[in-house]
Amino acid sequence: MKWASAYLVGYVLLMAGIVAALWKIGLLDNVSPAWVVIGVVILLGVGVMVSVANSGTKESISIDK
Repeated sequence: MKWASAYLVGYVLLMAGIVAALWKIGLLDNVSPAWVVIGVVILLGVGVMVSVANSGTKESISIDK
């Protein structure tokens, strides 16, 4: 498994834990399910962007003409 995939899996598990904790304390009872889904999608997008930005090696490529 590549590091980006491992990071993304960890990020999804973190999000699931946070959502479960908010649900358990009753904070999500006052929030529409549509807003919860929108928030999860936004956080998942941020996780994908961060994991892709931090993956791979950064190399400079020089092209000789």
